Amino acid sequence: MRIGVSLSDPTGPDALTVLRDEIQLAADDGFASAWKSNIFGLDAVTALAVAGSQVPASMELGTAVVPTYPRHPAALAQQARTAALAVGDRLTLGIGPSHKVMIENQFGLSFDKPVRHVSEYLSILLPLLDGERASFDGETLHAHIELTIGNRRRVPVVLAALGPQMLRIAGERTDGTVLWMTGPKTVRDHIVPTITAAAQAAGRPAPRVICVLPVCVTDDAEAARERAARVFEMYGRLPSYRAMMDREGAEGPADIALIGDEDTVGAQVEALAQAGATDFVAGGFSRRDAPRTRAFLKSLLA
Repeated sequence: MRIGVSLSDPTGPDALTVLRDEIQLAADDGFASAWKSNIFGLDAVTALAVAGSQVPASMELGTAVVPTYPRHPAALAQQARTAALAVGDRLTLGIGPSHKVMIENQFGLSFDKPVRHVSEYLSILLPLLDGERASFDGETLHAHIELTIGNRRRVPVVLAALGPQMLRIAGERTDGTVLWMTGPKTVRDHIVPTITAAAQAAGRPAPRVICVLPVCVTDDAEAARERAARVFEMYGRLPSYRAMMDREGAEGPADIALIGDEDTVGAQVEALAQAGATDFVAGGFSRRDAPRTRAFLKSLLA
């Protein structure tokens, strides 16, 4: 199982410099990948292109994830291929439909039939990322376009897929899935079997299962769980994540986070590997315990 880290979302005029230094540190520490969220701060694709281009390392850079509804797939393909060119074709594009509350309440767009939307979106995005022409007319999306960006290889795509229909699409058509707030039992019993069966039926390679989770190595597990409950409270109210917590038997996000001393967190990471996760991406949330957590994560690389 490959070990990666989540990048922060720095603010202020020096945000890209801060991000560059984070990417450099992750590369120096030997992590396999570094992943940037795309919420309300820096645009993930642009930020990785700018900051990542200043770090000449072989480490994978990924988005986790770019919402699809606000961007036409041809525009995102153009942006992603440009960013991939900037970072030496090390970019992996993580995408997802996001959530109804964000797409409808904040963007003012319809979140109608997200499975259909994702399927049509990929029909345009994937050929363009593969360096081919996209020619597609769907119910909601249309494109007849070809890009001329000189990438050396295709841009891999992973889909934020949790439900059975999305997992089948991810397995049949993309390089895998990137997860959030999904524990080892759910990875083992739901995610891996569903996406793997879909990939096999489509004659595709084994899919990646990239599991992103908060992690904190500490002797004060109770305080860390209380902090995790506050920091990640909103995810317990989003239907797609709530469904994964229910499958796991978790009361809330604090029960999904990896919290405890080195032996405890190590066993939790091992459980993810045994469940079939191909990648574990660690997201920190406690500044006080950050040095100890980082040292533990680096020990996993050995």
